[in-house]
Amino acid sequence: QVQIVESGGGSVRPGGSLRLSCVVSGDIFNFVDWAWYRQVPGGQREMVARHGTKTSTWYADSVKGRFTISRDNVKSTVTLQMSSLQPEDTAVYFCNKYPFLANWGQGTQVIVDS
Repeated sequence: QVQIVESGGGSVRPGGSLRLSCVVSGDIFNFVDWAWYRQVPGGQREMVARHGTKTSTWYADSVKGRFTISRDNVKSTVTLQMSSLQPEDTAVYFCNKYPFLANWGQGTQVIVDS
């Protein structure tokens, strides 16, 4: 069974940066797309970035130019580099494949507040 563990969240001021990491256990990592999703309390989970099995990437308009997703197929990790963070980026961030698996990790909280 695939296990996903996210880390790297925290509290930053607007304009700050954070780097989120996700470690995945299981045999599927290299064969599927991986993505970062985020969810605010009472809101729906939305995908903010996706990385294909090779080099292709996709970003939500709201984060384009500020977030960068990368993956390491040797270490089975997915990273989200976030810069120029804004209060509206405050959310719990989750890593999962695309399309997502039913079993989510615990997520990592990002708070952007002055």
